[in-house]
Amino acid sequence: MWCYNVSVEENLAFADLLRLMDERSTAFQAAVAAAPSLDVQVPTCPEWTLLDLVQHLVQTRNKWTAIVAAGPADDPATFSVPTAPREREAVPAWFAASVQEQLDALREAGPDRGCWTWWGDSQSPQTSGAVARDQLQQLAVHTYDAQVTVGAPQPLSSELALDGVDEFLTTRCAGTEPWPHAPVVVDYHAAEGRSWRLWVSDGRTRTAQLPDGATTGEGPEKADVAVWGTAHELVMFFYGRILVESLRTEGDQGILVHLHV
Repeated sequence: MWCYNVSVEENLAFADLLRLMDERSTAFQAAVAAAPSLDVQVPTCPEWTLLDLVQHLVQTRNKWTAIVAAGPADDPATFSVPTAPREREAVPAWFAASVQEQLDALREAGPDRGCWTWWGDSQSPQTSGAVARDQLQQLAVHTYDAQVTVGAPQPLSSELALDGVDEFLTTRCAGTEPWPHAPVVVDYHAAEGRSWRLWVSDGRTRTAQLPDGATTGEGPEKADVAVWGTAHELVMFFYGRILVESLRTEGDQGILVHLHV
């Protein structure tokens, strides 16, 4: 299967990852500021209030800032667990400071510095650049959660979402989890014109971008299931924000349930 004729699209540059992280931070703060209360429940994360969501993001920023700053390591760096300010007016600035600290650490490290990551066996490198890419997507999805909470959801931009599809498949699908089922082939097609193929088998799961114009489940080997949607919809499906029924599929839909639910 490794002779498949794939095309290689450039992923977002390091500077673009940081730019978009700053933009999503601003959008997240705007959503928090628009909320009637920080105690409102987040519909897409019903176990959390909006304040819980902010605290989760701040804690995650602090964790990965410490990991990037530590450089190459066999274990994750220790970090302090932050306490949220009591005054609501101080919460957005508290969050913004955690993002700025992360951006500063990433800029100082640059894209190629090694560091600990949990995705050691995936197709993503164990570098600060890969951390920036992953952290941008986490921030983007949770910004969408905050926007849903205040009734003003905005789809991810194509630039952000296309990189999000690729980041999810290469970091969170390819090689990171055992697959206790028969080997399968899954195709993902974004309406923006990019497609990916995921070969899933125990110990050898890998992904690659498909050639331009690949819009069906056919190829050198037929996909067991194919999925179509906008890049935003694919990202939201991957992270459990929408159901598979919201997407167009062909083939064994049960494979998607095993992979993404």
